[in-house]
Amino acid sequence: MAKLQHQAAETVHTGAGEVGKFIRWAVAALLVGGSVGTVIGLFRMAVSWAVQSRAQHPALLFAVPLAGLLIVWLYRSCGLSTDPGTDYMLLSVRTNPGVQLRMVPLIAVSTVLTHLCGGSAGRMGAALQMGGSISGALGHWARMDEKDCHIMTMCGMAAGFSALFGTPLTAAVFAMEVISVGEMYYAAFFPCLLSAFCSFLVTGAMGLPADAYQVAAVPALSLVSIGQVALMGAACALAARLFCSGLRFARYAYGRLLPNPYFRILTGGGLLILLTLLAGSQAYNGAGTDVVIRAFAGEARPEAFLLKILFTSVTLGAGYKGGDIAPAFFTGATLGCVLAPVCGLPASFGAGLGLAGVFCGVTNCPLTSILLAYELFGGAGLPLYALCCAVSYMLSGYCSLYGAQKILYSKFRAEYIAGNR
Repeated sequence: MAKLQHQAAETVHTGAGEVGKFIRWAVAALLVGGSVGTVIGLFRMAVSWAVQSRAQHPALLFAVPLAGLLIVWLYRSCGLSTDPGTDYMLLSVRTNPGVQLRMVPLIAVSTVLTHLCGGSAGRMGAALQMGGSISGALGHWARMDEKDCHIMTMCGMAAGFSALFGTPLTAAVFAMEVISVGEMYYAAFFPCLLSAFCSFLVTGAMGLPADAYQVAAVPALSLVSIGQVALMGAACALAARLFCSGLRFARYAYGRLLPNPYFRILTGGGLLILLTLLAGSQAYNGAGTDVVIRAFAGEARPEAFLLKILFTSVTLGAGYKGGDIAPAFFTGATLGCVLAPVCGLPASFGAGLGLAGVFCGVTNCPLTSILLAYELFGGAGLPLYALCCAVSYMLSGYCSLYGAQKILYSKFRAEYIAGNR
C-alpha cells in the first residue's frame, strides 16, 4: 500500500513538472513569436519599400556596385570578415557558437540595399538569421541551458519563416526538419508551432498579407497523372541540382579569383548590370515575385529559370545579402509552367509542382514541402504535390543550399551515412 502511494505521489510530482515546463515553453514561444514577428514585419515593409523604389527608379540598378561596397564595409566595421549566413543558425542548434545579435541590423540593412539596387535575392535567409539571433539572445538572457537555447533558436527560425511567408505549419516543420535530414527534433514541435502561429498573427495585425497563389486547374489522381507528375518531379530534381551547383561554383570562383571582398562585390555588381542590360529587363533582379505570379497564370519564358539561377549565383556569390529560397521559388515556378504542357498538365498546376518540387530538392525537406504546397495552393491536388516532392527529394542527390545541413540517412536505402555526401 505504501509503495502504491509513493508511486502515485511520484506520478503527481512528474505531472506537475511537465505542466510547469509546458507553461514555460508556452510563455517563451509567445515571446519569441511576438518579438520576431514584429521585427520581420518591419523588415518586410522595408524590403517592400526598396522594391517599389527600384520599380519607380530603374536607374538604381547602376548603384549596385556602390551598395555592395557599403555592405562589405558595414560587416567589416562590425568585426565580421565573413557572413556565416543561414548555416550559422543550423550550427547553433547542434553546437553553441554563441549569439551574434548584431547580425540582426546588419543582415536587414544589407538585404534592403541588395533589393533596392537590383540584386537577385530573396528575404528568407535574412529572416532565418534575424529570427534565430533574436530568439537565441532571449534564451541566453533568460539563462536557459544549452539544449533549451537550441530549441529557442529553432523557435526563432520558425517565427521568421512564418512571419515572412504566412505559412505557420510549414515554418514549424521546416525548423525541425532542416537541421539534420532524417532526424526530427520533436521536442521543439510545440514551441516552434506556437511561435510560428504568434508571428503569423503579428504580421497579419500589421496589415501584411500571407503569400498565396491561385492554381487554375488541378488534374484528378490517376495512373496517367501519377506518371506525368513523376516526370515533373525528376525535372525539379535536376533544377535543384543546377541551382545548388550554380551557387556553389559562383562562391568558389569568386573566392579563388577575387579574394579581396571589396573587389569581389564590385565585380559582382558590374556583372549584374551587364547581365540586366543583356536580358533587356529587370525581371530577373530582386526576388521576382511578379514573375512567379505570372507563372501561375500560365505565362513564363522557357529560359527564365536558367537566367534566374545565373543572376542569383552572380549576386550571392559576390557577397550581396538576401535569401535563396525566393529565387528557388522563381526557378521552380517558371520551369514548371513551361514543362507542364509538354507533360500534358495544366501550366498553372505545373508552376505549383515546380515551386514545391525545387524547394524540396534544394532544402531536402519533403514534409515541409508538402505543407508548403498545402498552405500556398490549398488542399486540391495535395497527393500529386506530395509525389512530386518525393521524386525530387530522391533524385536531387545530396545537394543542399546549406553547407551545415547534415544528411544522416541515405536517400536510396535504409542506411545511416552520418552526413557524408
